[in-house]
Amino acid sequence: MKKALHYSLALALASSIVLAGCSSNNNDSNASASDSSKAASGTPTNLEFWTFNELHQKFFESMTEKWNAAYPETPIKLTATTFPYDDAHNKLLVALQSGKGAPDLSDIEISKIGNYLKGDPQFVPLNDIVEPVKDKLVMSRLDNYAKDGKYYGIDYHVGAQVIYYNKEILDAAGVNADTIVTWDDFEAAGKLVLEKTGKPMTTVETTDQWTYWPMVVQHGSDFLDKDGNVTLNDQGNLDVLTYLQKLVKEKVAVAAPGGFHHAEEYYGFMNGGGAASIWMPMWYMGRFTDYMPDLKGKIIIKPMPVFKQGEMRSSGMGGTGTVITNQTKHADLAKKFLEFAKVSKEGNVEIWKQLGFDPIRTDAWTDPAMNEVNKYTDYFGTGIFTFLDSLKSEIAPTNIKERTPAVSDVIKTKAMFQALNDLKDPKAVLDDAAGSIK
Repeated sequence: MKKALHYSLALALASSIVLAGCSSNNNDSNASASDSSKAASGTPTNLEFWTFNELHQKFFESMTEKWNAAYPETPIKLTATTFPYDDAHNKLLVALQSGKGAPDLSDIEISKIGNYLKGDPQFVPLNDIVEPVKDKLVMSRLDNYAKDGKYYGIDYHVGAQVIYYNKEILDAAGVNADTIVTWDDFEAAGKLVLEKTGKPMTTVETTDQWTYWPMVVQHGSDFLDKDGNVTLNDQGNLDVLTYLQKLVKEKVAVAAPGGFHHAEEYYGFMNGGGAASIWMPMWYMGRFTDYMPDLKGKIIIKPMPVFKQGEMRSSGMGGTGTVITNQTKHADLAKKFLEFAKVSKEGNVEIWKQLGFDPIRTDAWTDPAMNEVNKYTDYFGTGIFTFLDSLKSEIAPTNIKERTPAVSDVIKTKAMFQALNDLKDPKAVLDDAAGSIK
């Protein structure tokens, strides 16, 4: 096992596809004694938090202030650091494998979590803060960070997949978004938009997975099955990629400027009314408000079209789980704080208010605070969570497994570009991609 650890550590430093360590050193008993002494004295306990997203850091800093106001007898001093994406994940992995230097809490992005679940996860189980409120949580989002019945991470959001339409463009083409129910309807509407306005109906990513993956999951497939086997080249995946390539060939869809929906070129293109729609998760609302201000009041949010009646009209996409490492000396306090920030109803309301995310606790969706005026209601209008509540039984889950980092990498770096830019045969593209993973 030690040889395997040293090998995986070397691989982590050589590439972005890395293996997680297999040793475990749970410090819960020591943590409890340490927490108790701190609580008795009222001296602030230092908790270290690592993330790759500055907004996540600001959220946890804000929740620390709220914690200290609510629980002055057990104050927290949060030392938070935002690292570049790859640095954050590799630095955490090295610290866990070496057995020293890990923070108390850390964010792990969903496509990377598989690297940390190999062997014995070196995190503190969170079942005692999750199971009492399971009926109020979208559990598929917690299953992504679980192994052998133990939950290790708490996500920020559901990531419900939706489609954003530019109503101004649709109106110019005489298209009513409510009549677009199937992907055949979408294609027909797209041809009309192109004919009447000269603009494409949508954009597709050629260097990322957010165009392709949600459609695959809604269509009843995934890149991996529930046992972690590669299903990237099955019929469901092929159906979707063939359809997307058809839209590109018909000019109903164009490649996203910059290659993906987070590129600066893309924001400028869409802000200028470049295309009539984009499908992305609910968390993409913040990209509209922050980077596409000229579309304020023009964007409407609707369920995703389906290939056939009965398929789910949404899926849970993206995500970042916050974990507690087993190197912490304050496990009890860290768990209580994580529960306060990301499991409690009040914390979930704050996730919406501060981050614009669709939180994982469904009873928060109907809280009056969710309809209070903020930059998102100003931009998209009210009723955002009334709409989301209507979709909550149609959010298809994804299969996040140990091979997820590898399959995500091949999709983003190879398959999408080959199929949607080079227009290579979709079956050959997927067979090649699946073979490289297997």
